[in-house]
Amino acid sequence: MNSDKPHKCIESEDLLNMTKLNVDKFGLQVIMVSSTSYSPAFAYSIGLWETYSHPEIICFGLPDNLGHEIINDVAEIIKGGEELKIGKIYYEIFEQSKTTFLKVDQENVGDYFGAALNYYGNNNLDALELIWTDRNDRFPWEEYFEEEFVFQQPLLDRNADFKFPEPKNLTSFTTRQWVEEQKPILRVIHDYDGDWQFLTGDQMPEDIKIVALEELIVKDNTLNALFNLEYGEAAEREFIGGHWSRSKLQVEL
Repeated sequence: MNSDKPHKCIESEDLLNMTKLNVDKFGLQVIMVSSTSYSPAFAYSIGLWETYSHPEIICFGLPDNLGHEIINDVAEIIKGGEELKIGKIYYEIFEQSKTTFLKVDQENVGDYFGAALNYYGNNNLDALELIWTDRNDRFPWEEYFEEEFVFQQPLLDRNADFKFPEPKNLTSFTTRQWVEEQKPILRVIHDYDGDWQFLTGDQMPEDIKIVALEELIVKDNTLNALFNLEYGEAAEREFIGGHWSRSKLQVEL
């Protein structure tokens, strides 16, 4: 999920022009990004900073229409002169549950606010993340939060050093060459069944090793760029720090 992800399939220049018109007319533009089989839907604002000197707002895991509506409802609070407070509990945004807001870590901004960064022309964007509760009115960090919703709200105030939604101890596949010879990971595969493969490109079947996902990311933080690699996708590069080229895996019949 990065700035290359399409926003309702509109061309970037058309989106920029539409955003300028809506910010001038309504004070903001709401961007909606649909869910995939791996990544949750999210919606965010553009224009709150320009119009009201308030951080932009993002929320995850809601249907498109509801996400759009919630961003506009929050904008109405801001338009009324209230500055949203980090960690404060709000009861008026959803009818039967509470919400709160987290400050988005700058290291996470570029992954989700592509159209906003294009609009403002820089990476110094302040934003707050709206966090909703489960059906028992618990937040994601509270005990017994429903497992069904665990991956629906990435918490953007944290985890900048490990952006993958999976547990840090997730079993992942790599090669003997990476483990023993410190060769770089040049190809990453996210299988349709959810398995991750981090390959050096010169491995044989007998070279495959099992490690925790966190071990790979700690040793090579540039792998974090693939946290949103979809099921059934692969990515390749020529060297550490090089551009990742993504492609769909061929389905074996």
